[in-house]
Amino acid sequence: MYRVFTALVLGLVLTGCSSLPDSLVSNNEKIVTDYGTWVNSAPEAISEVRLGGVIASITNLKTKTRLEIVNLPIAKDGKPDINVDPEGRYVAYVDGFIDPVTYAKGRLISVLGKPDGNETGKVGEYEYRFPVLNANGYHLWQIKETLIVHDEPLSMFPCRSLYCREVNYGPTTGHVVQSVE
Repeated sequence: MYRVFTALVLGLVLTGCSSLPDSLVSNNEKIVTDYGTWVNSAPEAISEVRLGGVIASITNLKTKTRLEIVNLPIAKDGKPDINVDPEGRYVAYVDGFIDPVTYAKGRLISVLGKPDGNETGKVGEYEYRFPVLNANGYHLWQIKETLIVHDEPLSMFPCRSLYCREVNYGPTTGHVVQSVE
């Protein structure tokens, strides 16, 4: 009975752990997940890349969609880390049509694909060399905001009986915690 209970609890705990979305899974053991490593390596040295970031622009072409992404480091579960500064930009091409309303500027995304050289473009008036990725998998993330309230009001009437009546005054503070889901 104890073993069954332990196995059940362990199964529930492991189910709650974050895992990589199916669209970002790769069989390649030498997959690169660091932007700096990808950009500073020889093109033939890297066969597959998994990166994340913030969508800067989206352009639907005739047969594919061009995503310009501002890179953010990703965790093992593929989620971009919103608590660090961006470190460069890259372009991901996705076959077919992607709706620009759903994949709007400012949304978080992770992509999986094969490197395909560089292309020159502009960021404002600045001439920029974008590393290019032909994406075969991608996942759109959401930022979840949780409000934590620190309710520590002062009480005018301390509770001294079964039927307490409290009149609270004083400041209430709190903060917002953001997480990627």
